Amino acid sequence: MVQRTPRGFRDILPQEALARERITETVRSCFSSHGYLPVETPLLEDRTVIETAGRIQDSPFQLFDKDDRLLMLRPDLTLPISRMVSSRMAADGLPARLRYVAPVVREQGALRGQPRQFTQLGVELVGGEGAASEAEVVTLLADALARLGVPDWYVVCGSVAPLTALLRACEAGEPFTRKVLSLVHQSDLVGLDDLVQSNGGLTSAQADALRQVVRLNGDESVVDELEELLVAADVKDADAVVEGLRKLVQSCAPLVRTRRLRFDFSIINSFDYYTGLVFKAYAEGIAASLASGGHYDAVLENLGLPGVSACGFAMSLERLQEVLGEQGESGVVTPGVRLADRPLRIAVPKGSLFPETLRVLEAAGLPVEGLRDLGRKLIVREKGVEYVIVRAQDAPSFVAFGGADCGICGRDSIIEADVDLLQLVDLKYGWCRFVVAEPANAKGRADRAYAWRGTMRVATKYPRITQAYYDRIGQQVDIVQLHGNIELGPIVGMTDRIVDITATGTTLAENDLVIVDDVLECTARFFAGPAAYRCDSRIRTLAKKLAEVATNN
Repeated sequence: MVQRTPRGFRDILPQEALARERITETVRSCFSSHGYLPVETPLLEDRTVIETAGRIQDSPFQLFDKDDRLLMLRPDLTLPISRMVSSRMAADGLPARLRYVAPVVREQGALRGQPRQFTQLGVELVGGEGAASEAEVVTLLADALARLGVPDWYVVCGSVAPLTALLRACEAGEPFTRKVLSLVHQSDLVGLDDLVQSNGGLTSAQADALRQVVRLNGDESVVDELEELLVAADVKDADAVVEGLRKLVQSCAPLVRTRRLRFDFSIINSFDYYTGLVFKAYAEGIAASLASGGHYDAVLENLGLPGVSACGFAMSLERLQEVLGEQGESGVVTPGVRLADRPLRIAVPKGSLFPETLRVLEAAGLPVEGLRDLGRKLIVREKGVEYVIVRAQDAPSFVAFGGADCGICGRDSIIEADVDLLQLVDLKYGWCRFVVAEPANAKGRADRAYAWRGTMRVATKYPRITQAYYDRIGQQVDIVQLHGNIELGPIVGMTDRIVDITATGTTLAENDLVIVDDVLECTARFFAGPAAYRCDSRIRTLAKKLAEVATNN
């Protein structure tokens, strides 16, 4: 019997352990030189206590102890340290500058190929002055990256404050606000566009600001663009909203001059966790951030410390290993080349979406001659671009894990993949809809079965779309996942209904199935990996061109 570690956990042998030790010591020395003191928190925390601090953003491992208390293995360090500060440190002892090096554990799906244990190196500044503390921790992160010798690094900043202030000014109601925040949290900018367009109560300036704020990206001049959008949308405290960002630019002038500090307001998620600045560190050639952090005053307030500023960040030791050329397995692809030295890599879907995809790419000005006669080619190289030919349902995974920078597929494939992507443009082709259907000669049978069984049995190839639909209508569902001939499920009595994709309804009619309800409509979307989008201006340029093509169709 092979003695294996559990999935997502691994042994670290001496050569790699020595590299991790060197990196850790460099970072620890940097943090210490800035006056940050070490702390440690328990590996296990009381889940109820941690939930008091804020929404747990990542999926933790959980267990009950012998006292029947629900415990969890810490998925990060910010909430445990906030708990520690609120319970163990007196207010007159603030500000506290704290540093840590510690493993964290997060649950991952079995088919993701992602680690479930990794090590964070981070700091928390609690009780400092708001804008000054933001500048301090950003500068500290920059110093750590420089001391490590990370190639081609920079820090990208956003903020939750502009969007929340804009939503207050819109006065569009709580349901609309919740939907906007949810879509931004999901990085679904296409869904945001559709939602804004459907709200007739917004002024044109407010609608434009809601669409554009999350797409602002660039150097410090972006702060001026942000203020212009907010002022036009009648955000009364627009000056105050951008004041902290201007102070950050002033305090981090050396980073601004060397173009190490950038802005991107698509980094504005976790609205019940962060209250101001949110930032991430990137290096060219990796598919994920090296570090992330932000301003989280609300966490301290939830723990009984109102009016106390808190700001910090965590670095990933595993990702640092890879970007520094050491052995490691962070679960993200690291090509190890500069963006300027390689073509833009686009995931192109085979099948029914391919002809229209070729057309819109050509209309956007990309060379596509090599795509006209694919044969069995998997990669097509043109001047300045590299096309990776994939199945539509695989395109999101290729982009999310660094096999491509951006890609095209149907909205359904993005939902089913459930990976971290920025949905940028509705390309307006490949239209289809998802429906619930049942045999025409069995009308009412499914509802009667649900009444006594308490659950609906549904066959589908699309479990996430199906689960989301039944969650939305408030029915329990048992999903039978099939990979073809979905229509057979209720015909042979295996399930009550199906959820499937249809464009004309012909297949349903030929099998004597009738539509019971609509689930959602789908078209092709252009999307990108968050790291690639924020690092590579070519993706943002292509997104604008594709949006123009879609608008003119």
